[in-house]
Amino acid sequence: MMSTQPVHRLGIKAKVLLSSVFGPYAQDDAYGSRKINPMELYQNQVTRTQGAFSLRMFHRSFGLMLLQANIDAPCTLLDFPSEDRFIEELEDSSYDIVGIGAIIPNIGKVKKMCDLVRKYQPNATVVVGGHVVNKEDVHNIIDADHIVKGDGVKWFRRFLGQDEAEAVRHPVVYSGTGTRIMGVPLSEKSGDTAAILIPSVGCPMGCNFCSTSAMFGGKGKFLNFYETGDELFSVMQGIETKLKVRSFFILDENFLLHRKRALRLLELMEQQEKSWSLYVFSSARVLKSYTIEQLVGLGISWVWTGLEGEDSRYQKLKKVDTHSFVRHLQSHGICVLGSSIIGMENHTPENIDQVIDHAISHNTDFHQFMLYTPVPGTPLHAQHKADGTLLPESEFPAYDTHGQYRFNYRHQHIQNGREGEYLLNAFRRDFEVNGPSLARLIGTTLKGWEKYKNHPDKRIRNRFLSKAKMLRTTYAGGVWAMKKWSRGKDIEEKMEMLLNRLYREFGWKTRLFAPLAGRYLYHSLKKEEKRLQNGWNYEPHAFYEKNRAALALEQRLKGERTVKSTVPWVTGDLSPVFGRIQAGAIMSK
Repeated sequence: MMSTQPVHRLGIKAKVLLSSVFGPYAQDDAYGSRKINPMELYQNQVTRTQGAFSLRMFHRSFGLMLLQANIDAPCTLLDFPSEDRFIEELEDSSYDIVGIGAIIPNIGKVKKMCDLVRKYQPNATVVVGGHVVNKEDVHNIIDADHIVKGDGVKWFRRFLGQDEAEAVRHPVVYSGTGTRIMGVPLSEKSGDTAAILIPSVGCPMGCNFCSTSAMFGGKGKFLNFYETGDELFSVMQGIETKLKVRSFFILDENFLLHRKRALRLLELMEQQEKSWSLYVFSSARVLKSYTIEQLVGLGISWVWTGLEGEDSRYQKLKKVDTHSFVRHLQSHGICVLGSSIIGMENHTPENIDQVIDHAISHNTDFHQFMLYTPVPGTPLHAQHKADGTLLPESEFPAYDTHGQYRFNYRHQHIQNGREGEYLLNAFRRDFEVNGPSLARLIGTTLKGWEKYKNHPDKRIRNRFLSKAKMLRTTYAGGVWAMKKWSRGKDIEEKMEMLLNRLYREFGWKTRLFAPLAGRYLYHSLKKEEKRLQNGWNYEPHAFYEKNRAALALEQRLKGERTVKSTVPWVTGDLSPVFGRIQAGAIMSK
């Protein structure tokens, strides 16, 4: 990119198309897509070997949605398209700018999409962003006019001649879609799921393997969209009003690191009696800097935290007894999603079982295992490149870059080809020893209810009361089904103990309900297992969304009267700007 960013000749009159890469996502194809679906975060990275017990959830392209919310030009968003649907959009509509967001494994699809834009919309400006831009030779692979690294909101505002200093408008969107577990689709009604909250982008920690840090310029480089607790509270209030949610999935690499903002948010939640639940990413050191009363008061319900091992060299774990830390959080009803790395420099075939056993001994509610991977753009990648240990791309295609399956370098102790075996073994052992993550989540939720059901603060009681409703009914049925499924397995006793705890806590109504719901859930579970064994793949639906400016332009061209938009963004004033059209199932199931 040029040092002085150009401005598009049409400014905010330019018609913009934003698109994620085309599918399929859960099937192998010519572009290296994998059967383990990268769009299903939990299935792919957290519950990989749990089969029908995997919490399946598609996450929208939140970066593109954030861009659309902050573009004053007519802007259409096409999320999860098929290749044919993408071509159809280029054939049927005229665009001045086409923006594509992607990660490195999808660079082949990005190249194809750029070529398709050149074919069907030769006058359009092509803009590419997302983690894919970390690939050092991306300019030589894709035919794009602009490759944007870092904050896309400011870049697009400058490109369209908008005021880049204007307050960031937040999209109003649920955290996931198409959620299912044990073969049962979960409710996506208002109040039954979380909303997305994006307070900042980038990461202040700067771990050497982190592609997010690399994309935003390295350690300490991040951008707060909302500097104060007051700003953040206002946005959360707006989202709550529009979506009727009680929970927020906070997409911030280390949300609690911004201590002043978090404590002011707590103060406002107490003043306004908000019983919100927050799902956050945070390092163990930062979490330990808060009292448990502060964490519970903030509504921290889930934490996703790194547990890289007993001898971790990362500062975020320095002097932290991770076992007692995890148990402490869980005893207060806070679910822990632990993340551990397989294949660090000191890992060998001789100690890898010990490494895995150390990770699973935490008995986290969910546990992610990832290979230690030099992702392009990171300091770790630069180190391996300098050492001459990277594998040539002829041996290691770009779609394997994120290390979901194998190393893209020569490990000093582990023979290439065995790392996938170790990775899957880690997932399997976690499942065998600790049982389904759903059962662990239920157990932690029950601990929280037992501890806080009589808390003097009504706000805190209400938060745990909302969770108790599920414990009495659906969750109890789920545990009954898991007990039946686990007969003859090592975890059968755990399921029996958990079920009896629920019976003791909630009485005869739960004793009656659990087997009724449990039989249905067990039948659904077995049916789902058969579907998976037969090769069934779960694909997301396509989403087609226009902002207010795009709808207004479309209506002027058709001579129709203005239609009120239904999908908003929020600042403090809840200004509506989105109209939404959800397409049917574009992908094959």
